[in-house]
Amino acid sequence: MMGSLMAELEAREAAARGRAEALRARIAELTEQLAAEEDLLSRLGITRQTVLEILGGGDDHRWGPLEGADGGSGGVEVEQDGDAGVRAALRLDGPVARAALAAAPAAARVGVGAVTVPGWQAGVEEAVLPVAYRDVLEVLADAGKPLRTRQIAAALGLGEQRRSVEGLRLKLKRLVRRGWLAEPAAGLFVRRDSVTESV
Repeated sequence: MMGSLMAELEAREAAARGRAEALRARIAELTEQLAAEEDLLSRLGITRQTVLEILGGGDDHRWGPLEGADGGSGGVEVEQDGDAGVRAALRLDGPVARAALAAAPAAARVGVGAVTVPGWQAGVEEAVLPVAYRDVLEVLADAGKPLRTRQIAAALGLGEQRRSVEGLRLKLKRLVRRGWLAEPAAGLFVRRDSVTESV
């Protein structure tokens, strides 16, 4: 009798262990599916935000016109609070960017206005890039070595939210495609001039 009771307990224990393993496997599968869906949701959110920015939807930054040197509207927009002159100078359509763009070779200016990040070319200054892209180049210059997206995000003060990191990753990939950065290994980014200096 005692032997059959122990056998029954062992059988029930084995069955419970089997069910627990099956549940763990299902939880791992569901966790993987959840991560994939959250990643998709994050990318769709970034895409929506980018499309709204491109189409001019929403003015979350409170940009307003800055008067030109002649007293008229200069067509430059700056944030209303803070140091408006500095922000105006650093904007893509600001005076510093316009001056650098005017001095750039004609081939580098093709499509400017439609293309936010022009392709790298000898003689093209970083001032033609939007502020966010110049900030990335500055972080990489300060580091002097290849960095991962999360390291760059931390240096820029973007935090660790998936949306912020993925948005930055898109910018980094765009800078690689346009020739401003290199990606010597998957997920590692370095300035183009750092690569040419090491060759």
